[in-house]
Amino acid sequence: MLDTCFRSDMVAEITMQPVRRYGVDAAILFSDIVVPLRAVGVDVEIVAGVGPVVAHPIRNRADLDQLRSLDESDVASVLDAVDGLTGAGGELGATPLIGFAGAPFTLASYLVEGGPSRDHVHTKALMHSDPQLWSELCARLADIAGEFLRLQVMHGASAVQLFDSWAGALSRRDYERHVLPHSRACFDRVGDLGVPMIHFGVGTGELLGSMSSAGCDVVGVDFRVDLADAITRLGTDFAVQGNLDPALLFASSDALDHAVRRVLESGREAKGHIFNLGHGVLPETNPDALARVVELVHAARVD
Repeated sequence: MLDTCFRSDMVAEITMQPVRRYGVDAAILFSDIVVPLRAVGVDVEIVAGVGPVVAHPIRNRADLDQLRSLDESDVASVLDAVDGLTGAGGELGATPLIGFAGAPFTLASYLVEGGPSRDHVHTKALMHSDPQLWSELCARLADIAGEFLRLQVMHGASAVQLFDSWAGALSRRDYERHVLPHSRACFDRVGDLGVPMIHFGVGTGELLGSMSSAGCDVVGVDFRVDLADAITRLGTDFAVQGNLDPALLFASSDALDHAVRRVLESGREAKGHIFNLGHGVLPETNPDALARVVELVHAARVD
């Protein structure tokens, strides 16, 4: 997986596949949350059936030495793919490309835990026991992730998305004190480039208001929160992204159609709405169901 993320030809090909097959309105760069970590030399692998596994977890100040600033040359192959997709004669043409990076908290969680975690014991223990070390860790990660997003825009991405997979494990108080400043730092690295910025987290229904203050233009909403409720919590100053439950792609055609239309109707109340799933596509999904969703969304846009 990670080797593929550093092959320009494969990054471009996989980015293009849903655009070719479904005619979606934007492409998102094929990448992974831990790509910039690997790029700066962190010994991380994606293990089948497990996820990202870090060989030397960060548990003390000396462990921070494995995190240096990201240089453009570290991700040259990724940026070559962006250039090829978006440049003159690029296959995307007028279709915009969305850049992608993992948020500091989620990156920190993988680094501290050594891999995926259900309870984030080591992460929360470090956050509260040594808040200074935690802040330094997240500051370095914000620098890395923010620079990765900035470089993608400078090479042709039309928007960026900061993805916080594990932020939903936090209370609002902990999020605002220990995480929000570093997410904001990521967006600050890109803000002067004038592109739309999307902030998405998983299980973050209670954090939507806080996440919206990180400096983004669009707040992603996962499928656990009704989109209408999310818009009420956010107010009318933000566009939203989401949020069809990926499991409904396995439902009957009538049920799927109804669910898509319900999300579309709710989204009309926001400043703007990027229709998307409320999390990733499940591997067993029938591709025809995805085609049907795109068809319904495009028909509604015409209406």
